[in-house]
Amino acid sequence: MTHKQRIFALIALALLALAPIFVTDSYTRHVFIIAFIYATVAVNWDLSLGFGGLFNFGHLAFFGIGVYTAAILTTALDISPWLAIFAGGGTAALAALLIALPVAKLQGIYVVLVTFAFGQLCMQIVLSQGDLTGGAEGLVRLPYLSIGDYKFIRDFKFGYYYVGLAILSLSVVMLLFVATSPFGKSLRAVRDNPDYAAARGISVARQRVLVLVVSAVFTGIAGGFYAIYLRVASPEVFGFSTATLVLSMVLIGGVGSILGPVFAALALTFASEAMAGVRGLEEARFIVVALAMILVLRIAPNGAIDIMGRLFGPGRKT
Repeated sequence: MTHKQRIFALIALALLALAPIFVTDSYTRHVFIIAFIYATVAVNWDLSLGFGGLFNFGHLAFFGIGVYTAAILTTALDISPWLAIFAGGGTAALAALLIALPVAKLQGIYVVLVTFAFGQLCMQIVLSQGDLTGGAEGLVRLPYLSIGDYKFIRDFKFGYYYVGLAILSLSVVMLLFVATSPFGKSLRAVRDNPDYAAARGISVARQRVLVLVVSAVFTGIAGGFYAIYLRVASPEVFGFSTATLVLSMVLIGGVGSILGPVFAALALTFASEAMAGVRGLEEARFIVVALAMILVLRIAPNGAIDIMGRLFGPGRKT
């Protein structure tokens, strides 16, 4: 990340932190919160895809596992929603370890198939264990986040806004640290030339396991926050439409850029919500997003972050 890009990122964070002062209606804040959640999933997906070179659909499952972890803990065990949110990160990391072991030595389409099948397996477990998960109807009326007597749903979701922004910010900081660490450099070596990386003593299988586990932590936390914020956990979180939208954020923003998917998530979430309110575009909006992805990748093959790079200095990679 160049000095100008770092300054731009800090300015963007400051603007987002100040936004609730000027944006006071509940709906717009809601869209921001959903964008923060999707952005958190997208940047973590970007770590495994853009830096590890591991094209997979595991993050859809990690997100859903985080959702149901928070929902089950708060409803069945009456655990604090604060703890349940972070527990979602732990269970997602364990799930990532479980799926990473068979995936570590696979290549190409086989990784996609196994990780996608894992997500569908998770959905079938949710549907079949209705006594615990609510089945097809899901779990509803989850508890609010609160501190003392103050419930975060008050003041037009003011508190939820900053929790969502904090989760995203912490995730981005962690990923930037990982990307610039020796581990991040070894991931790029594995991505660019696995045989050469192995010849230099880097365990390709181990790095793939680690990158999936690391990228699953905040994905699961985002899922836990999603469940507590919306107060519902439904099997739809494992749906292909969610995966398509988040993957579009990664590809449009710029694979291997970390910051690119954040800005793409904000733009696509607001655009998707706007189109949902237009008659005839409720379902067609996903086609519009797909066309936008094709257009951006045609103009800037490395994503929209390339366009930003031309404006704010050379260099795309973090």
